Amino acid sequence: MIDVQRLRVLRTVAEHGSFNRAAAALRLTPSAVSQHVAALERSLGARVVERSTRGVTLTQAGRIMVGAAESVAAELTHAKRQVDRLGTGRTQFTLATFTSGGRLLLPGALTRMTAAHPGTVVHVREAEPEDSLPLVRQGAVDLALAYHFDGPLPGRPGQSSDVEWIALMEDPLHVVLPEAHPLADRQAIDIAELADEPWVLGCLKTEAYLSRYAERAGFDPEVRGTTTDYFFARSLVAAGMGVSLIPSIALTPELPGLRAVPINPPAPTRHIGVAVLRRRGHPLAATLIQALQEQAAAAVER
Repeated sequence: MIDVQRLRVLRTVAEHGSFNRAAAALRLTPSAVSQHVAALERSLGARVVERSTRGVTLTQAGRIMVGAAESVAAELTHAKRQVDRLGTGRTQFTLATFTSGGRLLLPGALTRMTAAHPGTVVHVREAEPEDSLPLVRQGAVDLALAYHFDGPLPGRPGQSSDVEWIALMEDPLHVVLPEAHPLADRQAIDIAELADEPWVLGCLKTEAYLSRYAERAGFDPEVRGTTTDYFFARSLVAAGMGVSLIPSIALTPELPGLRAVPINPPAPTRHIGVAVLRRRGHPLAATLIQALQEQAAAAVER
């Protein structure tokens, strides 16, 4: 029989990429982590990790076992919540959300869900998609409001099959300029027209995204500031530090002295949606998803 604790250790090793960092997260010694992994390999008759000077990588067998570990964790969390509900008589619902999407979509959606299911205790965790989607896989949250740019959902290869992605809306990015900028009155602009501009950005992932689009346009952007807050980034634009790349849902509330200009196709876009487990989904998830879809449709119409 496979030991659940050994699966937990392997999952943590995979998450952190080394025995030392996994040991710190688990509050074990690196030797104990190594012993757990070695014992798991003996019980399976197969190697689950490859060790090198650069860290630890999973073998194919290891990826299979990490998937199993996350399924086991989700099942145990689901069972624990059922037991808790027996004791309290109250339904618990936990969700994760990124900041700008949560600010726009969640308040109205949560109001509808709790009105339809009074007595439900809702817990909200702020998390970026690369953190919230693993929480869905592990059963730590019942739903994640998330986004992705071009390409697959965040996560390790082969892990998307256990998570269902339900698209809500497209969130195109705009260039935010001082209103006195020569391009501020344009209906739309090309990224290449901003090759000589300094940039201030409200998200580290946006910097990587800008770099890809700028490379296609033939320039290397000069980034003078990065923040984790789009409102702060717009404030820096208003202060004359540069221009910024801001998702459309983060353009409110408006700031005086600024203009947001769409980008000509192919325009950078965030794809906003929700992630839930395909199996063992929370019975209230469908209610919240429908409410989020209605909120997203109203936001698009505005």
